[in-house]
Amino acid sequence: MAVDPRGRDLKTFLSDDPGGPVVMLNLLRFRPGGRESYAAYLAHFRAHAEHRGAEILYLGDGGTALVADDGQAWDAVLLVRYPDRQAFSDMVADPAYQEGTHLRTEALTEAVLQATAPWTPPEPRPHAS
Repeated sequence: MAVDPRGRDLKTFLSDDPGGPVVMLNLLRFRPGGRESYAAYLAHFRAHAEHRGAEILYLGDGGTALVADDGQAWDAVLLVRYPDRQAFSDMVADPAYQEGTHLRTEALTEAVLQATAPWTPPEPRPHAS
């Protein structure tokens, strides 16, 4: 199972760019003892991401899965906002950032890294009496 983005994935990511900010959804499944390695990765990540305008919006442990098949629950969820897709791509291409990515790879057995774009939910319908 892949846990790190590959070159062709990044090319598609950039070519599908709708413009504007992007929030990256990270679904994480840790190896035994991997949480500590991931914490070290996050410290490394922040040193390289924040100066590119990225910010962690949310980091939390996975809880009880209400709607999921067996084995689909995730250990943790991370949401990171980047000013645009290019900022993310520039970060992952930076050799100084790449020096610490082994911490992430070593920490995880599975991951989902998915770009999201905001959309406005519809207005609520009036409540019928």
